Amino acid sequence: MNLPNKLTMLRIALVPVFVWFASMTSRAIYQWIALAIFVLASITDLLDGRIARSRHLVTDFGKFMDPIADKLLVMSALVMLVERNYMPGWVCMFMLAREFLVSGFRLVASTKGKVIAAGIWGKLKTVSQMIYIPMALLLIPMKDLSSELEVNLHDFWHIATQVIMYISLALTLWSGFKYIWDNREYLKDM
Repeated sequence: MNLPNKLTMLRIALVPVFVWFASMTSRAIYQWIALAIFVLASITDLLDGRIARSRHLVTDFGKFMDPIADKLLVMSALVMLVERNYMPGWVCMFMLAREFLVSGFRLVASTKGKVIAAGIWGKLKTVSQMIYIPMALLLIPMKDLSSELEVNLHDFWHIATQVIMYISLALTLWSGFKYIWDNREYLKDM
């Protein structure tokens, strides 16, 4: 197994560890650890693709497992945020539905010999999610920090996090629509 594929497998292995720490809401230190694990896993996502392309180590295994690893990480984080009441369930469902629809669409296109790359809107969606999730993970530590500093940072942070969440939702919906609309010719045989 080459290095990019090992990084992908590491990201998958980090998901249950992330979930365990993220579910421990009793102390802020667990949230800092969950955040660190999420950031580390996100960095492996950046690295595996760059290394695979620069060293010509792109494999069918990597093409298949990398998007699965990404979705496992992001989806597990979104579900944990719903569990904590940091994200409405309906927002999470739209985000998850978009991922399943686009993945299914890619599968249909691949049966016709077409690989559809992610567009700019999908990349912006991913960036917005990668900003939102760490911000939301910091809500518990921010609450503790606010009480220590006797300044209400938590309310400000909560509002900023909500704004990013709704931006991410808008990008999620638009990128999903755009992806399917731009590639609608693959739906003709259905």
